[in-house]
Amino acid sequence: TSGGALFAGFPDVYATAASAFYIPLMLLLSVLIFRAVAIEFRSKNPSPIWRWIFDFLFAFASLVIAFALGLVMGNLIRGINLDANKEFIGSTIDFFNPYAILVGIFTIALFAMHGAIYAVLKTEGELQNTLKSWVNPSIILFIILYAVTTIATLIYQPHMINALQERPYFFLVALLNVLAIANIPREITLGREGRAFISSAVNIVCLLALYGIGTFPNAIRALNDPANLSLTIFNSAASDTTLKILLLIAIIGMPMVLSYTISIYYVFRGKTRLDSHSY
Repeated sequence: TSGGALFAGFPDVYATAASAFYIPLMLLLSVLIFRAVAIEFRSKNPSPIWRWIFDFLFAFASLVIAFALGLVMGNLIRGINLDANKEFIGSTIDFFNPYAILVGIFTIALFAMHGAIYAVLKTEGELQNTLKSWVNPSIILFIILYAVTTIATLIYQPHMINALQERPYFFLVALLNVLAIANIPREITLGREGRAFISSAVNIVCLLALYGIGTFPNAIRALNDPANLSLTIFNSAASDTTLKILLLIAIIGMPMVLSYTISIYYVFRGKTRLDSHSY
């Protein structure tokens, strides 16, 4: 859906991103598919070894997904080399720069913390007690990497704070982000995993908002000439008619997607109880 919308609304961005990030995106799509397949195959044989293998493959695929997402985001923040024809002039190895790798590791820590909190929220008994022992280490790891990534961004990607300097009210997003992070260990200590999960979700929303604020109006920043070669939402947009049609589709489609998502979470609400029929 995202790819289709990008292709229709911002075709130049789609063409450049799809060609530049071809290998990371194909890897991401492959492991997304494989992860879903691993869930299905895990239940086809009661053998502990069989299940362990697919548990491992599922976890490995999840790790690759998190890292790949962070790697792409890191390179979009840093920028990639483009020519006057809006084409990528680099190689895949360029994506594995220190900053992008750091953002990839940070993304893994973010998802590990978020997932650990959700797992505790959805389980009970011995399994929940085991998962609880994972929560605090994941929070500590996330906070450390959050601080390191923030410092690295301020030092090596100073363009990300230009919007905060020009429009100080955006600082409220950063403040909300810090407060949400600080509230996570507090709620975990008080045994309120639901509130901790909400705080973690707010943290993710704020991080994405700060990414959007920092990169605006760039969709793809040109590392070699940011002022002249970057693809922005203005110079790479489709016609006004196309954008209006996309807006209409979004107005109709988004409530449907939200309704479906809410209903799914409502159906599967409460604790997940393991029995002989469980995966």
